[in-house]
Amino acid sequence: MKQALLLFAALTGLAGFSVAARAAEPAPAVTAAPAVAGPIPVARLVAEKCAGCHSTDGNSPTPNVPRLAGQHADYLYKQLRNFKAADGEPPGPKNPMYPTPSDLVYVAAPEGKLPERKNPLWFLAMNGMVHGLSDADMKNLAIFFSEQTLVPAKSALGPDKLEPARLLFVAGDPARRLPACGSCHGPTGAGLPAQVPRLAGQSAAYTEAQLRNFRSGDRTNDPNMMMRDATNRLTDEEMHLLADYIAGLR
Repeated sequence: MKQALLLFAALTGLAGFSVAARAAEPAPAVTAAPAVAGPIPVARLVAEKCAGCHSTDGNSPTPNVPRLAGQHADYLYKQLRNFKAADGEPPGPKNPMYPTPSDLVYVAAPEGKLPERKNPLWFLAMNGMVHGLSDADMKNLAIFFSEQTLVPAKSALGPDKLEPARLLFVAGDPARRLPACGSCHGPTGAGLPAQVPRLAGQSAAYTEAQLRNFRSGDRTNDPNMMMRDATNRLTDEEMHLLADYIAGLR
C-alpha cells in the first residue's frame, strides 16, 4: 500500500512538473498581418501618370491626345483595363506576345485574353502608364477625370462643309447600311456610360485617328464590332468631316 502511494505521488509530481514546464514555455509570437497597399492618392496618380499628356484636369492641349474631362467613368475604367498587361509589365520578351514586325502590340489582358486596345503608339504609351496601377487606382482615376469640366475642342470647318457629316451623324446612310452615329452616341454626342463614350467636344485629330484605327483593325475594343463595321463603310473624307463635326458638338 505504501509503495502504491509513493508511486502515485511520483506520477502526479511528474505530471505537475510537465504542466508547469509547458506553462513556462514562451507563447508563440503573434506577428501582424502583412500590410496591404491601399490605392495611391488620386492627385499623385494624376501628377505622375496622366498630366504630362492629358493635363491635370483632363483637357489635353495636344490634338492627337484625347480629352478625358467629363468622359463617362465606366468607359474610362474600361479603357485603362484594356491597356493593362496580364502581369502588369510593359511589352517585352517576357510577356506572352512581343511586338510584331508590323508594329502592332499584343499583350495579354487581365483576363488572360489578348488586349482589346492595341493601336500601335498609344498602346505602348498607355501600357507604361498603367503599369503598377491597381484596380482601385484605375477606378479612382476614371472617377476623377469624369468629374472634371470639359473644355471642348472647336470645329475648324464651317456649317456648309460639315452638312454631309451632320447628315451621317443624325441619319446615317441606309443605302450603305451605315447606321447613324447618333443612334448610339446620342444626337449631341453625349454617349452612354461604360460602352459608348462621349464624343462631343473631343479633339478632331484624335477622333479621326480612332476612326481610322477601327477601320484598319488596329483598335478592336468596340462591342460586337460595331465601330469596325461602321468605319468600313466610311471614306477618308467622311471620317475627316465627321471628326470635325463632332468637335463642334455641345
